[in-house]
Amino acid sequence: MSSLRVAVVGAGPAGIYASDILSRTLPGTSIDLFDRLPAPYGLVRYGVAPDHPRIKAIVNALDKILGRGDIRLIGNVELGTDIAVEELREHYDAVVLATGAIRDAALDVPGVDLPGSFGAADFVSWFDGHPDVPRTWPLEAREIAVIGAGNVALDVARMLAKHPKDLAPTEIPANVADGLAASPVTDVHVFARRGPAQAKFSPLELRELGHVPDVDVIVYPEDFAFDAGSEAAMAASNQTRQVVATLTDWALNDPAAATASRRIHLHFLHQPVEIVGEPGDDGVARVSALRTERTELTGDGTSRGTGTVVDTPVQAVYRAVGYFGSPIPGVPFDDVHGVIPNDGGRVLLDGEPVPGLYATGWIKRGPVGLIGHTKSDAQETIRNLAADVEAGIGLRARVAEGAEQVDVLALLEERGVPVTTWEGWELLSAHERALGEVEGRARVKVVPREEMTALSRPSLVR
Repeated sequence: MSSLRVAVVGAGPAGIYASDILSRTLPGTSIDLFDRLPAPYGLVRYGVAPDHPRIKAIVNALDKILGRGDIRLIGNVELGTDIAVEELREHYDAVVLATGAIRDAALDVPGVDLPGSFGAADFVSWFDGHPDVPRTWPLEAREIAVIGAGNVALDVARMLAKHPKDLAPTEIPANVADGLAASPVTDVHVFARRGPAQAKFSPLELRELGHVPDVDVIVYPEDFAFDAGSEAAMAASNQTRQVVATLTDWALNDPAAATASRRIHLHFLHQPVEIVGEPGDDGVARVSALRTERTELTGDGTSRGTGTVVDTPVQAVYRAVGYFGSPIPGVPFDDVHGVIPNDGGRVLLDGEPVPGLYATGWIKRGPVGLIGHTKSDAQETIRNLAADVEAGIGLRARVAEGAEQVDVLALLEERGVPVTTWEGWELLSAHERALGEVEGRARVKVVPREEMTALSRPSLVR
């Protein structure tokens, strides 16, 4: 009997950690790691702001895992288009889905589809040089609203307000730097539905906001309220206490004393009720304001509307209210929560496990948690996969002894799919580092998919 064969779909941290844990839990397992992009690392490469090199350094640890050679990277493969899940299940004993969550969660308010209303996930993909988004972005607003109370909202606000020259040492692509340099922005308003103690900012990310050159952070004392739920949250979490302390210090500053050319305003106890539009000279309605309702805390850390409505003049709105998973053809999907139904990573169909099919990461549990959670999450999934292997559950029907096993890589090449590999990633990465060296940066990211693929397959692309 041949060794166990497992396909892992998604080469971000969730998929890489699952592959690594699997290789150590069941030594000798043949592992193929698929990704729809020509390069690995998922949201570490395409979801972390370029001015956060500390977080992007996680790539170094992931590099070591993939560089060992016991996990085969197969990139530039679209699941459901280039190969179906059912085909993977025919060729592998188990399939682990680690496709993440890259869509914006919905915000159900009037005006959400107006020109000038954007999803934060799309904007993050743009400034991180994702190959599947347009190369340009409409940065025409002087005043901007960001809806959300998490780190993505802070990333969006900071990237919008930060002067491009202060991003020059990062891996920011040239087209992004040019776009940001032309932005006329002066004020970015961040709106949170609840109070400071309920904000989901990390202390470090929040403090960094106060050190952006020529950008003032303005917090309004009237937005501060603490109920019993807030006191309990601060008592239970040192991180919450640190966030509240930082915000309180900023609230003591006089907004009239702000002297920077750009400002980030943090507003609490405001819930969005409408994105207001006004017709322009061409008769097309575009974003002109964000209408919010003042809220109050209810005693348990939740909030309710007060009926007081506030209009903040803005010309663009960014929705940073969370990420949402995408369905995979041939796989059960929970449209309400944006995840694959599962029990401990075992994919469920009508409440029953689908033999040999697993999930891990954000597509398993939703877009919450940090890298550490992703690793423990992968451990649970692989532990259950290993238990199923031990019990003989889910193993595909074996071909006759001595019959030839079909190599999926060869199958994809026959279909004309320009597959990229680990060796190709090393070539692309070396090219990006060489571009960066010329400019005194760690790397300059290559953006076009065709160029990424060509650099990864030099002997196969004319």
